[in-house]
Amino acid sequence: MNSKSSPSELPRAGKPQRATTRQSELPTPSEMTPGLPPAVSFEALGLPSELMTTMVGLGVTEPFPIQAATLPNALAGRDVLGRARTGSGKTLAFGLALLMRTAGLRAESKRPLALVLVPTRELAQQVSDALAPYARTLNVRLATVVGGLSINRQSALLRSGADVVIATPGRLADLVSRRDCHLDQVRITVLDEADQMCDLGFLPQVSEILDQVRSDGQRLLFSATLDRDVDQLVRNYLHDPVLASVDRVAGSVSTMEHHVLNIHAADKYATATEIAARDGRVLMFLDTKAGVDQFTRHLRTSGVRAGALHSGKSQPQRTHTLAQFKDAEITVLVATNVAARGIHIDALDLVVNVDPPADAKDYLHRGGRTARAGESGNVVTLVTPNQRRDVNRMMSDAGIRPTITQVRSGEEKLTAITGAKRPPAGAKSSGGNVPFRGLGTRAGRPAKESRKAAEARKTAEARAAARVRKGR
Repeated sequence: MNSKSSPSELPRAGKPQRATTRQSELPTPSEMTPGLPPAVSFEALGLPSELMTTMVGLGVTEPFPIQAATLPNALAGRDVLGRARTGSGKTLAFGLALLMRTAGLRAESKRPLALVLVPTRELAQQVSDALAPYARTLNVRLATVVGGLSINRQSALLRSGADVVIATPGRLADLVSRRDCHLDQVRITVLDEADQMCDLGFLPQVSEILDQVRSDGQRLLFSATLDRDVDQLVRNYLHDPVLASVDRVAGSVSTMEHHVLNIHAADKYATATEIAARDGRVLMFLDTKAGVDQFTRHLRTSGVRAGALHSGKSQPQRTHTLAQFKDAEITVLVATNVAARGIHIDALDLVVNVDPPADAKDYLHRGGRTARAGESGNVVTLVTPNQRRDVNRMMSDAGIRPTITQVRSGEEKLTAITGAKRPPAGAKSSGGNVPFRGLGTRAGRPAKESRKAAEARKTAEARAAARVRKGR
């Protein structure tokens, strides 16, 4: 665990060999060499005193389960296959080991010593922000290279020398093709949210990158879920990995409450508007970029401070909007799945799926923006009648048993669950100046009535009148 070893000294437990997993299966503990026992404390890991001082100053005093399970083996040089829910502390689980094993070394121009691959720009920035104070303490130089920002500035950063590069696959591949970055000296490679990278179509680029790093290097693969194409990466690139799994595959957090709100399709927009007008911040997911932009404009017209986040925004715009949300300058972040991974917002207690996610994995990652690091939170999904079957199936796949409630906008039940309230300004519909109204009952505003309900009411009134006449 000597962080000042030479680049050729890569301590590994056991002879390097490919993981012997069967097609479409992840390795099981019986197929791998047992790892070291979990760490009972950070002190037990023998971390340098200056690093411990930085950690204590940042409030990092006790390891989370994934950190306790991972760090002893990662510090010893073993490959690690880590599975833990979003918000469980995966970043420090690989980050402390990576920085410790890189400290004392110096990268040549354009030749980093360690690499962290992530699927999105936001996650890259989050990882960089999380590791920066520890990197400064250990005198390790970080560089973040992602799309949407000047590639020439990133090239200059690599030329000046970067010990650890945090990158998205596309931008790193561009830099490699320009010969602005060479990966032959990379001794430690981390794949964070590997399943998301595969889902986004980055598997060929990730494989090409892994083919260029040192073949005897250490690989750490972390994700909240391990499925689909991830097993291909495990088979091809991890050598006798230690499996660190602290949650079941489709687990949820005990401090997280899940609610399904059954609503009328015509009332969906109004219900979401009232939830957005609550006191406190809320992250709201919609399926499309156009839908996000339209709903954000509507919320602003309604007097709700809202911002939009999706892949159609430039990177400076996305960074600015996230900063506004973190600083509570806006209270509502309306987003597509671009925000479902890698965004950490302290004390965010409500996530709303205005449009239900496509599958269980997306649901878990959207919900993972709340109830992070032991905090509590609520995940609310708005469901119209034609979506109920698909949502029920998705919840079953995710291992979630939500509380199901039938609600309308303006009802006390909606407020009790979400804190919803009437927006500050009268909302307008996108089609003109007609007040934007929902189906719920409000003071001075009668509830709308469907044709079937109206017919049933008239029939009941007729029968009541007949009984009165018969009794005379």
